[in-house]
Amino acid sequence: MNTDHVTIEPRILYFGTPVVLLTTENPDGSCNLAPMSSAWALGNVIVLGLGRDGQTAHNLTTRPDLVINLPAPEQWREVERLAPLTGRSPVPASKQHGCRFEPDKFGAAGLRAEPSERVRPPRVAGCPLQFEARAVSVRPDASGLFVIVEAAVRVVHADPRIVVPGTQHVDPGAWSPLIYNFRHYFGLGSELGHSYRSETVTQS
Repeated sequence: MNTDHVTIEPRILYFGTPVVLLTTENPDGSCNLAPMSSAWALGNVIVLGLGRDGQTAHNLTTRPDLVINLPAPEQWREVERLAPLTGRSPVPASKQHGCRFEPDKFGAAGLRAEPSERVRPPRVAGCPLQFEARAVSVRPDASGLFVIVEAAVRVVHADPRIVVPGTQHVDPGAWSPLIYNFRHYFGLGSELGHSYRSETVTQS
């Protein structure tokens, strides 16, 4: 294997993270739905990276409730339909050329809302994992172009087909997140192995 490297300057650093659909509450009480792909979890806190000018970031500064929905790989087309849409009017200058205002993002993407249990924004029906949460911190990032949100998860909803029967564990063999890898969509491949800390190892 060649161990030499080349120095590159990519425009983006999306090296492979799960796609998330966020639902938040607009000032008029309606719902905003937005795709994003910079998220990671630590304990029961999910950290999100959002564009500072988007409707989601504006909503969370005054209305901290949200739902973090994780779509399945086969839902990538619905996710991509959301990509050029914004809940801000007028459209912020920082948005990509071709972005347009859309008040009904669920309808435009072909997705359906379903009620949440503990927060006002709805869940996205059909997403195998849905986390009802509250933003406990919303702050600018180092560049000033984004905001970093720390969201404390309050309720986890899981499709029973991806839960190990009789447990509280997601079955990693049954669940495949939609991955955004350098602006391309992927699912997972075959399992290569497991951590020594895994609680869902299948004995063969």
